[in-house]
Amino acid sequence: MSDFPGFPQKMSFTPIPNMFFSELMPHIEDISELKVTLHLFWTLYHRRGYPRFITLGELLADATLISSLKGEHPEAMLRHGLELAISRGTLLHLKLERDEEGDDLYLINNNEGRGIVAKLESGELKLGGVIRRERASPDERPNIFALYEQNIGLLTPLIAEELKEAERLYPAPWIEDAFREAVRHNKRSWRYISTILQRWAVEGRSYGELGRDFKAHAAATGRGEGYRYPRRRSR
Repeated sequence: MSDFPGFPQKMSFTPIPNMFFSELMPHIEDISELKVTLHLFWTLYHRRGYPRFITLGELLADATLISSLKGEHPEAMLRHGLELAISRGTLLHLKLERDEEGDDLYLINNNEGRGIVAKLESGELKLGGVIRRERASPDERPNIFALYEQNIGLLTPLIAEELKEAERLYPAPWIEDAFREAVRHNKRSWRYISTILQRWAVEGRSYGELGRDFKAHAAATGRGEGYRYPRRRSR
């Protein structure tokens, strides 16, 4: 039973657009997407100054948000929630590239957010780096079942359950990249791919030799060697 005593008489509020409840919430099934979306409404509304956005680093350091993402890998759940919200069109995502470092910027997809993105892309607003718009295209992305069948083999009921859990925990780009790594190293097994995903979730997406090898290979070739991109299909 919760120890929450109830709302006090005097308190501050965070405005949420009515369209969120009528157009978005009925279609949101993943709890991490819902929590991340609501948290960004709250955080950005109370943020002062202009332009208002939040970075991935700030989100990862937000103890309130991270503690609300129940699971073994809250960072992976955060990234997964962000990916879903971007794909749905609730959030806008920009990449800020500064020398060898970069940052991910997130904004609410409203008039203010779209205006900030337009000014950053046109150069009217400057943040000391190159701005690149990240657009998610979920309909063009193969699901995890298609990736498995195309690159490993026939599904079994046990593997299918593990794939469903992985799809819930990890962002789609992570899953695709992990399959590429397995194919490139000729380690075509779900155990190997799952180990990659768990390591990225714990140590960071580009941590260690694995991340460096993949980054260099992707820059040189654009995709994992021998990797096949299946068309998205229904489960």
